[in-house]
Amino acid sequence: MAGTETAPAGGRRTEGDLAGLEAGLDALDSVQVKRTPLRQVLLHKVLPPVTAALLVLVVWKLLVLAHVTDDYKLPDPSAVWGGLRELWLNGTLLDIVWTSVSRGLLGFLAALAIGTPLGLLVARVPLVRAALGPILSGLQSLPSVAWVPAAVIWLGITDAAMYAVILLGAVPSIANGLVSGIDQVPPLYLRAGRTMGATGVRGARHVLLPAALPGYIAGLKQGWAFSWRSLMAAELIASSPDLGLGLGQYLENARTDSDMPGVLLGILLILFVGIAIDLIVFSPLERRVLRTRGLAVR
Repeated sequence: MAGTETAPAGGRRTEGDLAGLEAGLDALDSVQVKRTPLRQVLLHKVLPPVTAALLVLVVWKLLVLAHVTDDYKLPDPSAVWGGLRELWLNGTLLDIVWTSVSRGLLGFLAALAIGTPLGLLVARVPLVRAALGPILSGLQSLPSVAWVPAAVIWLGITDAAMYAVILLGAVPSIANGLVSGIDQVPPLYLRAGRTMGATGVRGARHVLLPAALPGYIAGLKQGWAFSWRSLMAAELIASSPDLGLGLGQYLENARTDSDMPGVLLGILLILFVGIAIDLIVFSPLERRVLRTRGLAVR
């Protein structure tokens, strides 16, 4: 009799647990992600960096007025602005920027196509991980500029050398980011995927990659940073008229001409492009992924 009473009681507890779990999942599904008001975005996202940039300009101007160093070493901000205006009026500003941006984006897409399957292979095959894992970590810590002399000797001062340097700098970061993301996937997800028939390529597409997405996106951001830095290093060292005038070569030309306003303008343009790509592409993507997982509210 006692045994017959225990089973229903246990059954009732199980049904109650399932009902509680279902209610919790329904509550999560019903959470509405509210769009941040424009005023709040301007106040918390736009105003702080704009204020910081203005403070830098003010300090820069004060240092110039105080004559802390020679004018040719620290030019007035107006001289840099004049250089920017001249490039714009000559119609060369966008060409210079696009030459480098197009190379950087194309090289990054190639690194993405190589680094993603490589990361999956390293993360899921123990023998491959033991063989390539330390190499990828070592390549990630190696400064990209170190590859420029070798790429020039192998491929000459060509676009191919530029892309080779980008790939060698970005692929390890993308692959390691994906490996890190996969390592953080709960084993329960993988077992559930196998139970539903998601194995092999289907399991990677429908289970592993979606679950590892936050770590993967972090790897993509770092991969873009390595792509951009690698390209600038290659353009600085392996400059040639046949390659067109990119930001790195513009910076090197300004250095050769002892044009300090041009040097500072080149640095600022490189910085601007890097920040713009992050704000336009990666930050919105990262926020979207985090919101879908309930990890970010703004």
